[in-house]
Amino acid sequence: MLVDESNVGSSVRTAGRGLDWLKLRDFLAGPNTGRELIEMVVYAGLPPAIATWQDERDKKNKFVHWLRSNGFMVVTKDGAPAEEGHYKANVDVMMAIDALELSIEMQPDVVILVTGDADFAYLAIKLRRHGIRVEVASVAANLGNLLRSAANDVIDLAPLFRTFEIKQVQDAPAQVSHRTQQQQPRRRPRFRPS
Repeated sequence: MLVDESNVGSSVRTAGRGLDWLKLRDFLAGPNTGRELIEMVVYAGLPPAIATWQDERDKKNKFVHWLRSNGFMVVTKDGAPAEEGHYKANVDVMMAIDALELSIEMQPDVVILVTGDADFAYLAIKLRRHGIRVEVASVAANLGNLLRSAANDVIDLAPLFRTFEIKQVQDAPAQVSHRTQQQQPRRRPRFRPS
């Protein structure tokens, strides 16, 4: 399972919920699914390593530590300042390269791409050419036709998201992520320790 953390986080925030990573893992490959999970790799962009982003970076590192301590493999990439109050830390290329390498080496029966990003359509096709079943886990209503048609199957996460804790959204969903500490009100972390 390969997870585009930013994409999934954005989808769940749009639904007004907090992301329960343990429920997500169990939903996709838990004991009741009949699947044997080899690894769940989460690709996460970190705020830039500069003073103005330090508080957000510390929070994200705490989140990454929580993921690792709960059995998730995490791959991070340092972000760079972008438009005012935002940063960019695109992990798509890293995720695609790892997906091909790991899949060809390990030969899993199924690879689940947890993202709605249509940029992964070609990756899905390449994996399928190697005889690997590709499933895309995303909110089906937000999934583009290109990625949908490239995968063998789509797992709609909307019903799962409805079981997650409701969050008070103080800003429009598009503005919630990747802002400076001065602009963002303090909130609890988006993860739920067990």
